[in-house]
Amino acid sequence: MARMIVIYPTPRDVEAFDRHYFDIHVPLALKIPGLRRYEVSDGPIATPVGASNIHRIGTLHFDDLAAIETAFASPEGQAAGADRRLFAPDHSGVQMFLFDSRDV
Repeated sequence: MARMIVIYPTPRDVEAFDRHYFDIHVPLALKIPGLRRYEVSDGPIATPVGASNIHRIGTLHFDDLAAIETAFASPEGQAAGADRRLFAPDHSGVQMFLFDSRDV
């Protein structure tokens, strides 16, 4: 299983961010081919030493890294990527991590 984790820092306008994220972005992302599961953080995000400046974490599950590459090359993946850059531009501090995982 491979994952794409997207970490969004707390935006200036939390309500506008969440409205766009859940009303527009999530429905776009759910159309991405090969997406097996989409998890979203719910509630405050803390660290072992207290609060963080992170507002939302999205975790997208795919079969493998090749499936992620194929997914985001598709028209649906391109649309979701373009939309993310609208509500969370690259300069906003958004972070993305792609990796394979295994059970231990």
